[in-house]
Amino acid sequence: MWHDLVIVQIPIVEKILRTIAVYALILVLFRIAGKRGLAGLNTFDMVVVFLLSNVVQNAIIGNDNSLLGGAIGAVTLIAVNSAVTRWLARDPRAARLLEGTPTTVVRDGTLVPGALHSLALRPSELEHAIRLQNGDNVSDVARARLEPDGQLLVTLKPAEQSATRGDVEDLRRRLDAIEHLLTTLAADRRTEPPR
Repeated sequence: MWHDLVIVQIPIVEKILRTIAVYALILVLFRIAGKRGLAGLNTFDMVVVFLLSNVVQNAIIGNDNSLLGGAIGAVTLIAVNSAVTRWLARDPRAARLLEGTPTTVVRDGTLVPGALHSLALRPSELEHAIRLQNGDNVSDVARARLEPDGQLLVTLKPAEQSATRGDVEDLRRRLDAIEHLLTTLAADRRTEPPR
């Protein structure tokens, strides 16, 4: 029994290479699938994610059921992912190549022609993102874009944006100034001699 736990049944270098190869394959597949695949997982996407892990399991572990073999695969996967993440943080060209660039889907309150279709986004998904970010509809949006990580960022037109604390404080100062002016005018009227 202990033998099966600690004795790796395929060469360690092969296990590491298998893990790196499967990581690279999945990375390429997600890059080809596009940003929409990361934007939000619907039922179909969840099925794919669950099945994908099972499909590539044997490609990573090979003919090895040992605990040590699994640990080597896990450590390799985490190390490769960490290295790729650090590389992408330092190299903008690599980030553009592997992650892509943002795609604008709304500009000045109108949909960018073909953008939703090319990203495989449904209008209802865009409308939902707009509502989540305090807009009512596409006409309220100055710009909306799908980021490489799948986030849909919406910038509302200035007139449609919610008031900030600074806006409220500025309004409060103005009201205080008006109130002070009215009080001063009322006091001046009381002290004026009758005509």
